[in-house]
Amino acid sequence: MKKYGLILTTIIFFLVVNTSYYWEGKLGLLAFPSFILLILIYFGLGIALIRQLYLIIKEKFGNKLRLLTIGLLVFVLIITFLRPNGLINFDKLEGCDILVAEREGAANCMTTLKLKDDFTFRERNVCFGVTETKGKYHIKNDTIYFDNVNIGRHLDEYYSFGVVKPSKFSKDGKHFDFVRYKSLTDTLGHELWITKNELNKLRDKKPNR
Repeated sequence: MKKYGLILTTIIFFLVVNTSYYWEGKLGLLAFPSFILLILIYFGLGIALIRQLYLIIKEKFGNKLRLLTIGLLVFVLIITFLRPNGLINFDKLEGCDILVAEREGAANCMTTLKLKDDFTFRERNVCFGVTETKGKYHIKNDTIYFDNVNIGRHLDEYYSFGVVKPSKFSKDGKHFDFVRYKSLTDTLGHELWITKNELNKLRDKKPNR
């Protein structure tokens, strides 16, 4: 079993990297140390590859299992370098983005909100960790209401609704914010800067309830 350990480790590493879309948002503050651990494993596999190349040359390419191991290592290391977020874009598989809004905060923290064409939404907050909030939404007049919200770790509550408004920071009439409110008594709101808005595509479409 020991001789298959490197192969097993390489396969597990590849699967973990390529399914990160589904698990990293559940880790919260643990996402950052997990990311560091994956980097260390990546470099560890690189060192293992160099050792395997040395041994296969020493064996005059006569060990078929080692050749398989080298081929697997080369494939995984190259693919992970080129596609660190995985081979499959799972975000696109979950539907077309109708509205995308984001905001960068202090310490390069980033919040990204995506409304999908199937009336689901996903918010991703990257700040010393990764937190995800998911749920559904419906539109009434010019207001977007959030429903069935599954809030991310370290959050106590989420916004009740949001409205698209002209940007407070750009007065050219071409830029808009998505302002979210926690309740009707919330007069401040929280702005996200809209980078994509195709809400008009939902004009004749109704959510499945």
